[in-house]
Parts: sequence; C-alpha cells; structure tokens
Amino acid sequence: MDLNIDFVRKQFPALSGDWVFMDNAGGSQTLQSVIDRISEYLLTSDVQLGASYKISQVAGERVAKAAQSMAELIHAQKPSEIVMGSSTSLLIRILSLCLSQTFQPSDEIVVTNCDHEANIGAWRDLETKGFEIKEWKINRDSLSLELEDLKALITKKTRLVAVTHVSNILGTINPVKEIATMVHDHNALICVDGVAHAPHRLIDVREWDVDFYAFSFYKVYGPHYALLYGKEPLLLDMPGVNHFFIKQTDLPLKFQPGNVNFELSYGMMGFCDYLSEFARIHGVDSKGSDLRQNASRAFQIIKKYEQILSARLLDFLNSKPRVRIIGEKTSSGNARVPTISFVVDKLMSDSITEKVDKHKIGIRYGHFYAKRLIDALDLDKKNGVVRVSMVHYNTLEEVDRLIQVLDRIF
Repeated sequence: MDLNIDFVRKQFPALSGDWVFMDNAGGSQTLQSVIDRISEYLLTSDVQLGASYKISQVAGERVAKAAQSMAELIHAQKPSEIVMGSSTSLLIRILSLCLSQTFQPSDEIVVTNCDHEANIGAWRDLETKGFEIKEWKINRDSLSLELEDLKALITKKTRLVAVTHVSNILGTINPVKEIATMVHDHNALICVDGVAHAPHRLIDVREWDVDFYAFSFYKVYGPHYALLYGKEPLLLDMPGVNHFFIKQTDLPLKFQPGNVNFELSYGMMGFCDYLSEFARIHGVDSKGSDLRQNASRAFQIIKKYEQILSARLLDFLNSKPRVRIIGEKTSSGNARVPTISFVVDKLMSDSITEKVDKHKIGIRYGHFYAKRLIDALDLDKKNGVVRVSMVHYNTLEEVDRLIQVLDRIF
C-alpha cells in the first residue's frame, strides 16, 4: 500500500506553515500526539513519583507505561533495559564511564572514524585510563566500513566495538547484525549509535543481538530526549552513577541521576499512538495487532515511500557533473536512508545553503558532529558537506521545489 501523505502531514502541526523541513537528521518536527501526551502529563499528573496519594500513583503508572512501550517498540526483553536521558551523547558518556570500570588496563576499544562524535569521543577519552583505542577507518573508495578491516583490528584484548548504524552524513546503512556476530565471536561487546537509523526503520535489538543501542527521540518526531538500550545482565554487572543508596540492582534508575524526565518519557507514548493509527489508516487492524506489528507495517510503508523521495533527489544530483555525492549513490532502501550529502565543484558548501535559505527550504552544511569523517575525506576544505535529510512527511513536490532552486545554483 502507498503512503497516505495527507494523513501523515496532518499529524505534524509545523507542516502547515510555509517552510520545507529538510534538516530532519538534525531534528524532526514533533507529532501532535506527542504534544498531547506531554500536555496530558503536565496538566493532570505533574507530581513526583513514589508517593501514596492517587495522582502520584497515576504519574508513576504513566512513566512505567512509557518505558514498557519503548521496550516493546525496539523489541527489548523488559523495561529495565531501557535507560532514558537528555541526549544520546550524555547516555553514551554515562555508559562509557560505567562500563569501563569492568575493563582492565590495556584492554582494547575499537571506534570508527565515521560516527557522530557521541559514539567516538566518550570511548576515546578512556585512553587516559590506560585502555588502547583502535580506529576502524572507512574505506575512502567505497565510503563503507569493511568487515575485513574490523576483523584485522580485533584481538583477544578487544572488549568493545562502537559503531554507527547509519551515518548521519553518508546515509549508508551498516550491517549491524553481521558486525555484532563478528564482535561476539571474539567475546567482545558492541555499542551502536542508532540516531540516524531510528526515524526510518524499525529497531530490533534482539534480532541484531546488539549489547547497547542508543537513539534520540527528537530525531524520531518527539521531544529533545533520548534512549539507551542495554542487555540486562550487562547493566546489572556494571556500577551506576546515581546516589549511594540506589542499589546495584535498581535498573534503570542507577544510570538515571535525578530520575527520568517524566513528561518527556510519557510524551513518547504519542509516537506509539501515531504508529498504531498509521497502521490503521493503511489497512492494518490495529485492534488485533500489538505495537510491534503496527510499527513493523508502518516502517515497511515508510521505507518504500522514502526510497521514492531519495530517487528523485539522487537522480537530479547524479545528473550534475559538478556534484559529488558523499555516500551511497543509489536510492535503494536496503542500502541507505534519505539523508543525502554532497559537495559541488568550485562552490563552498555554506554558499549553497545560504542561497537555498531564501526560498524557505531548510537544509544544512557542515560536519554534523562527524568531524573525523569530514577530515578523513578532506571535506573540511569545502566547509563540510551540504546535507539534505528527508523523512516520510516530506513530499515529492517539496523535493522538486528544492531541485528547482539547486538547479539555478549549480
């Protein structure tokens, strides 16, 4: 079934204005259903959890239900595996501080040179504690992470491999399940940054057998908040960062100093509402389906639609001799998401976005916190790349509007 774009766009209040939003990898627009859930919490249960009075009990139930829903959405075993916090950067930093206390001096950690810095810097900083940091470098010709290169890096001392699921510049989908299998064959752990993947594809932490997986809600049509998944035995084994009286077994609280943000956690129930309604509108009997089934069907339709968006823009860019696409040049939904970056011969990247801005189309230039990748590809000389990052609420008409503007620029 084709995506019902009229239904989709009505769910996002910001889309009723004049602007075209194509900087979604930096932050997506927020669902009305998310806004409604946040408002519901603040207006009817804005109290501290854990008290005996009724409203406090309601508040606690709402926050617990949010954790349960997030666990179901990403296919975690239980809500105790869901840690929430202010950002992916902070959650991975907390993880690195806690997990490293279970490592030994001279243990090895492998990072890439193409991740967002959130999943590099937190691990590289551990070098000061005596751990050896190895770098899995992107192949400059294929612009991909080669499994053989990773295999050559892993030794008996390797404890962790940190990798992105989808590059927020290249848009390329990395084979996380294959990577996890290789890492586990060497008795190491894997931490995956799923920020650029989560808006476009359904997450399945059990199917991929990842040990840790993080993403940000504000890239997934929600508030500025984030989630870290961790396998329960691993979370139990490492120390936390909360108060001394918080027990080692208190999951996920020991990783959430000050507790979660109650209203933002509950707000993500609105994303679940949206996926269920999306499935219903697109012919799925939501009453007879659980959240995972609804989400699975929704993301299948989203994948197909986003591939059409990618194809329209990539066909244009590929037709321009002066344009170099930085990443996967095809629109295959199995190979990439609609995060498309490029540079133009004899033009600085910032000069392009300045001209596009005037037409009320929001795109972006820069390194997007993947500074090591930009440097490795010598793209700092262009002031980084131009990035057009679309999601399923964008339209072909919006893509054509951008193409018309770009065509006059180069």
